[in-house]
Amino acid sequence: FGIRMLLVFLKFASCLFAAGVAIRYFLYRTGLKRRYPLGIQVISIGNVTAGGTGKTPVTEIFARTLAAEGRKVAILSRGYRRKEAPWWVRMFTQVVSKPLVVSDGRHVLLDSATGGDEPYMLASNLPGVAVVVDRDRVKAGRYAIKRLGCDTLILDDGFQYQKLKHSIEVVLVDATNPFGNGHMLPRGVLREPARHLKRADIIFLTKCRGDVSAVRDEIRRYNATAEIVECNHAPRVLRDVWSREEYPLSWLEGKTTCTLSGIASPKGFENSLRHLGAKVVWCERYADHHRYDASEVLYALNRTADMGADALVTTEKDAVRFPRFETTPVRCLYLRIAIEIISGRESFDQIINRICFRQRA
Repeated sequence: FGIRMLLVFLKFASCLFAAGVAIRYFLYRTGLKRRYPLGIQVISIGNVTAGGTGKTPVTEIFARTLAAEGRKVAILSRGYRRKEAPWWVRMFTQVVSKPLVVSDGRHVLLDSATGGDEPYMLASNLPGVAVVVDRDRVKAGRYAIKRLGCDTLILDDGFQYQKLKHSIEVVLVDATNPFGNGHMLPRGVLREPARHLKRADIIFLTKCRGDVSAVRDEIRRYNATAEIVECNHAPRVLRDVWSREEYPLSWLEGKTTCTLSGIASPKGFENSLRHLGAKVVWCERYADHHRYDASEVLYALNRTADMGADALVTTEKDAVRFPRFETTPVRCLYLRIAIEIISGRESFDQIINRICFRQRA
């Protein structure tokens, strides 16, 4: 009886969520809610599902490539789960407050607690690229243009953010779990119906291992024309969390490790270590975007040392949330991940050319 009631509640909640999504898109489509153009290229990178599809590495590859082409790029982010003033303070200060500049393209100016995990990580990995955080991405975009001199904007997690007009729609689909059970949140993982993929200009099919033709066919049911790029999250290097000393991936072969993570899909991270030859003997998992305190990290470090393991390994996104320790009882490393394009490189290059040479809208 209890499970049946839960399913009824989830179904009802999903219907309400779907209705809210439909109303919001109707308001933007009919012009009852305004979409603001900013006069420069705005590349939206997002998805139709909740969870880890790999937006941050894809955002990084777009920003890095565009910057190499001579564009002055700014990444606009909401800064999910960063430290913010209470809602009643924001209500009165949102109009007059300035966006937070995590990086001006020359220097990283804020930490992960203030700017957000992904914005700080992107700022640290992308010299020459500005990172601006605000709930109002229109305001953040205007600031990046006027104050930082940017000519190209990348909207992180932007597929649902319709207030800012997009030039190009990049949508990510997880090849291992494209649309979950097909239901909207909270009954399923869909943030909006899968048919909304029809708005995409290019679709990044992430976590591609093996034959993904069935997923491609499913995508083509919703969008017959978008370019499809198949890619994978490829480990690149291990780094010490605090000293940034680098270790080759081969270091993991035969090593006994423990893991500590607070991400949407921890199993993928843990399996990556196993594929690299590590023996993972203990995994400590927290909720996505968990803000660690010193006792939690110290417990994991001590547990790793007590088990005689060679290292505690975490993700890059988690590492930016760790408090600093001068000494630790065991190595603490993070796994640096980058997007590896398997097929569709020509499609990616065409989109980059379209961004660089297309007349501004």
